[in-house]
Amino acid sequence: MSRARRTRRIRLASAGALLCALAVGTLPATAHATAGSPGSAGTPGSAGSAGSAAAALLRQHPRAPYGTTAIRQIPLQGAVNVRDLGGYRTYTGGQVRQGLVYRSDALGKVTDADVATLAGLGLAKVVDFRIPLEVQYDGGDRLPAGLAVTSRPVSDLGLFGTLLTAIGSGDPVRQEAMLGGGRAEAYMRDIYRTFVTSAENRAQFAATLRDLAAGGQGPLLFHCTSGKDRTGWLGYVLLRALAVPEGTAAQDYLASNAFRGAYDARVREGLRQSGRMQNPDLLIPLQEVRQDYLDAATAQLAADYGDFYGYLTRGLGLDLSTLAKLHSRLVR
Repeated sequence: MSRARRTRRIRLASAGALLCALAVGTLPATAHATAGSPGSAGTPGSAGSAGSAAAALLRQHPRAPYGTTAIRQIPLQGAVNVRDLGGYRTYTGGQVRQGLVYRSDALGKVTDADVATLAGLGLAKVVDFRIPLEVQYDGGDRLPAGLAVTSRPVSDLGLFGTLLTAIGSGDPVRQEAMLGGGRAEAYMRDIYRTFVTSAENRAQFAATLRDLAAGGQGPLLFHCTSGKDRTGWLGYVLLRALAVPEGTAAQDYLASNAFRGAYDARVREGLRQSGRMQNPDLLIPLQEVRQDYLDAATAQLAADYGDFYGYLTRGLGLDLSTLAKLHSRLVR
């Protein structure tokens, strides 16, 4: 074995069980049989021994007991998908700390009482993944005094503009042509793939993870418009990076449907009653999060980087020191 390879093995070993957990691939379970074992010999960005240890860890410890916990929602009147990402159990026997990382939908319509609730969280930083058109249409965040938003736009491939055009047309035929026949679902899968393929998008996610690793200032909240896609992806990535089981991270991602369901149904009914859409159910694939969308991103991740660790290190450019700091600060 070469000296360089021995050095790499030593560095991996020093991170212990955390890196073993990170070496577990993110392909959906149904794809594992055809994709091969994550972390196998020759897989970019991983070591065979780490992958073997991770596989053994998975066999010994089922997913569910590690991640079973109540999701901690922050109840607001002007936002419906605000949550504390803390509380989840990890493969390594730890637990993600509460009160340090929050995920949410847009904060432009929060009430004065909501702003007071946000102030009580002690937020030091708010990161907004919305593109300028979204901010222009929905308004900027209403935040506690002294707290400024950090804008890190992540592309939606023009989806927001497409929605405005479709709804604004009031034409059922045009709306069906734009959103029906599986086109909305395909649009969503394409967006999720760009979370992996777009260097610009990766840079925005990576900068936020580095902020979390650096710590020192206080809690951080990140959001987009609905708090489910761009926000959902980063929440999933962060939990996986902290060695939360893949199944648990996916459950946190999918929980947006429960938090947003009633609000989204009211939006559809309002569009129906106003006459702007005869079939507002065309919007359901765009309003929901789905395992299929997450699978599109993780399959792209596997194709481009081999495994989740490869995405963290080569895709997002996070070094071992940053990953260790992230874990040290956010897991107890």
